[in-house]
Amino acid sequence: MTLTEAHGPAKTAERRARRRWPGWVAVAVWAAGIAATFAVGWYLRRAGLATEDPLPPLHARARGWPPPVRRLLPAAAVAALAVAALPALAARLPWRALPPAAWAASAAWTVALAVCDGWDALARPLDAPTEYPAGLAQLRPDPSAWLRTFTERLGGYTTHVRGHPPLPMLVLWALEKAGLGGTGWAAALIVAAGTSAAAAIAVTVRCLAGERAARAAVPFLALAPLAVWIATAMDAFFLAVGAWGTALLALAARGAGRRALVPAAAGGLLLGCLPYLSYGLLPLFAVPLAVVVLGRPRLRVLAAAGVALAVVPAAFTLLGFWWPDGVRATLDTYLVSRGSAQRSYAYFLFANLAVLGLLTGPAVAHALPRTLAELCRGALWRGVLGRGARASAAAPAAAVAVLAGAALIGVLVLDASGVTRGEVERIWVPFAAWLTAAAALDRPRVRAWLAAQAVTALAVQALVLSPW
Repeated sequence: MTLTEAHGPAKTAERRARRRWPGWVAVAVWAAGIAATFAVGWYLRRAGLATEDPLPPLHARARGWPPPVRRLLPAAAVAALAVAALPALAARLPWRALPPAAWAASAAWTVALAVCDGWDALARPLDAPTEYPAGLAQLRPDPSAWLRTFTERLGGYTTHVRGHPPLPMLVLWALEKAGLGGTGWAAALIVAAGTSAAAAIAVTVRCLAGERAARAAVPFLALAPLAVWIATAMDAFFLAVGAWGTALLALAARGAGRRALVPAAAGGLLLGCLPYLSYGLLPLFAVPLAVVVLGRPRLRVLAAAGVALAVVPAAFTLLGFWWPDGVRATLDTYLVSRGSAQRSYAYFLFANLAVLGLLTGPAVAHALPRTLAELCRGALWRGVLGRGARASAAAPAAAVAVLAGAALIGVLVLDASGVTRGEVERIWVPFAAWLTAAAALDRPRVRAWLAAQAVTALAVQALVLSPW
């Protein structure tokens, strides 16, 4: 039963079939678009017009042939178990146990994919000289001075430090000061945080669209193809911060009394970190904005979240880092580098969306027409807000569509800006996870679509060797 059917008259078989054909067209476009993007990338590289990446549009290279099928068997076994068990667990587990179960399943899937290349593959990406840990030596002597002079000395830092605000480095420094130094602990933090987003998004969906919608979304959140890039890209940590900040805001919107102020403040604090983790996370605020529109929290909840939202920016400003200066300095280093600024804008404008399709999988492609239809139909505005409801439990499909649509808008804005020319397989991770929830909108054959999601991830892991 679909989410809409659970709250309205049963649809006839004829109408259901008529409604599904746009989804199959979308899957065909999804597959053709990905294939065409790789074909054009191969041609451009052969012609010497796209030399930055060995396998455009991915910042990766193709594995040798034949693919390492034997090493993929543990991940395939985890996928088979998840496909068989997750729908039943999502339907039957008490709600309190379901978010932790989603987190555990997502972590198992992510680790199983990563260790196809050996257990050291979890920490190996962070050992690269371009990554954050390589810059810790410059931060350790005096973190305060490092932060004050961050913009002036930006050109002397490693690639990922130059491309981001200072907060990711401070997180790794704090981890080291807590006695958990080294790339192994950093990888553990990234994987644990990134996979916890499955639980956070499920909580958000439950608050805004009801428990049935959240239970339908959990299997797709846990078995998403984007797990290939959660281990081990720092963007997975960014995903967790944004997802939990949004989930806490949704809980506060649903709550009542003074107890709602605590999650509101905690959510605002986390969301205030986003611009200081990555400049490209600013469009992600479309998702918590959608939560505010859907949940319609009380004024004092919004005030608590707003005050907390300003804490991190105020702290960084007082400590000597002015965010607009950081944006300008990063843009300057980006434009003079021989990196992604030299890539083709026209090619990556479309290729970036094909990479988003790889992260979200065919199940989301199939649900995309339904998602867009819910948004265009305006069911939310007429059926929910028009009646003065404080949440969208009466229109769960519309609420899920708004959350996914907000993430998609963020992606489109960032893509059109031209600063995301390639390497988006990690950059899209904080956005793609929210799109994955849309797979729950119309899914009568859950296990078949879960299997398709798993096969997509296994195929990417078998054919592509990514630095993350």
